[in-house]
Amino acid sequence: MNDSPSVTVDRSEAGIAVLTFQAPPVNLYSAQMHDAFDAALDSVEADLPRALLIRAEGKLVSGGVDVAAFHARTSRADTQDLYDRMLQLPERIDALDIPTFFAAHALTLTWAFEVALACDIIIASERAKFGLVERVIGLTPTMGGTQRLAARAGLGRAKELVFTGNLYDATTLAGWNAINHVLPSVGFDDAVLDLVRHVAVGPTRAFGAAKHILRHFEAGGIPEAMVHTTTIASSLFDTDDLQHGMESFLADGPGHATFQGR
Repeated sequence: MNDSPSVTVDRSEAGIAVLTFQAPPVNLYSAQMHDAFDAALDSVEADLPRALLIRAEGKLVSGGVDVAAFHARTSRADTQDLYDRMLQLPERIDALDIPTFFAAHALTLTWAFEVALACDIIIASERAKFGLVERVIGLTPTMGGTQRLAARAGLGRAKELVFTGNLYDATTLAGWNAINHVLPSVGFDDAVLDLVRHVAVGPTRAFGAAKHILRHFEAGGIPEAMVHTTTIASSLFDTDDLQHGMESFLADGPGHATFQGR
């Protein structure tokens, strides 16, 4: 069993919120972990940062879930209630209108991998490994990881990960477009923050608009996204960042604008 889970949110002057979860010894998913995540995300949503980084503390990112909680279900309906609850966690993260990052420094299994896949950008240490290993208890992933992995890496790769239950190294998954960056393990945390800072100082509202357009793409492909693109993009007219960005470009050329996320 885990010790009491902890999920904290630390904010930086650069507008970055760093959400750190831990439940020693191996950061298993549990109802208590989910409750702690919800409280942390409440804090994030109440005062949106310009970027959110999700990371874990400990030797592992996560060794999986508390199987005892699954085994304690007494009926199919009771089981679905649990799965419905679990699915809400990555859905909340996916719905955020700010850039979201997941940093995987080590082994990342099941629920943590599914949370990572709900983030916009996944950054992995060269020693990280990933797996959807639910087959070991006769289950399939329940938190959207199968379909989100398919969206990133294709149907065949998603089926392979789920069917085999094998562990895959970060370099392999980067080659399949399942994760975005693989960084050296030495200096990993600092390098991750450098990447996040580069995005956090950008036009946050414009990034949110891009996410809106891509949600339409996910729902209905290019034709669906095209229907909504100009409405979403034109809504940025009212943002300080667009007006300042155009004025700066005309006066000083590209690359000199300072964005405030408004």
